[in-house]
Amino acid sequence: MLQKAYQILASKKLAIALFAVICLVSMPGTFMEERDIYSGLMTGVLLGLMGLNLSFCTLRRWKSLPGPVIIMHAGGTLILAGSLISSFGFVATVNISEGTSTDKVYRWDRKEDTPLGVNLSVKKINMEYYPSPVKVGVRKGKEKVGLFELKTGGSFNLENFRIKVDSIEFPEENLKLSIFDKERLIGSVNTVGDSRFPQDFPYEFVLVAFKDPIVKRVRVDLALNRDAEIIAEGVSEVNGPFKWNDLRFYNTSIDRDKYGFLMAGIQIVRDPGRPYVYFGFCILGLGAAAYLVRRLQVGKR
Repeated sequence: MLQKAYQILASKKLAIALFAVICLVSMPGTFMEERDIYSGLMTGVLLGLMGLNLSFCTLRRWKSLPGPVIIMHAGGTLILAGSLISSFGFVATVNISEGTSTDKVYRWDRKEDTPLGVNLSVKKINMEYYPSPVKVGVRKGKEKVGLFELKTGGSFNLENFRIKVDSIEFPEENLKLSIFDKERLIGSVNTVGDSRFPQDFPYEFVLVAFKDPIVKRVRVDLALNRDAEIIAEGVSEVNGPFKWNDLRFYNTSIDRDKYGFLMAGIQIVRDPGRPYVYFGFCILGLGAAAYLVRRLQVGKR
């Protein structure tokens, strides 16, 4: 019975059948965004059987297999092992308003709110925009001086002054400007009333019209604290997570709550199999390169 079981586990037919079943099982996750299938029991069993099949197949034929093929098999086995280990990790999400914190996150594998073990704080949400067209009206007392159409980051001249349009903030629709006397910064002003410039400066500015800016980059400043003590700080972006221990914190979305305050969507990922999968791909790549070199050498002969 053991011999028969070994022959089945080391057979090419089982490898083809397992590969086909894994493809079929993965389809719902591809087309219907059903991610739970990748961390379920069925997927773990299939990956385990695939790894056993590849290992036994290699052991059974190792004397007849070329060296590069054995290396590729080792890389594939390590990838499968890493994928199996990853099933013991988790993905959690939480929405946090700027300036607030939480110690609970929603675990998608458990489908419930669970303690994170630390307090996660969103200190600051930094948003950078592409240059946006604006129209700036200028008054001198009650007299209208002019209407200037330009993009944020640009500037226009008023007598001896140069006015630079720095940025526009939402939802306040607040236009920020810097005032230069030649190349010397002498003050700043915005269109909601916060101004810092010389008392004898004669001009006032009004945001007449604008086009909604397009977000260029979003960075979220995060902090982890326990018992009122900060234990880690970092920045999270869409493709640049903040890392702490074996956790990765991704910024997945930016929105506003019902009161108009900025809110960041944070995804927390624990993936213990990640390094094994990457290392397995490196080994698999080396084996493939060695196999290609070997085939080219045989072809020259």
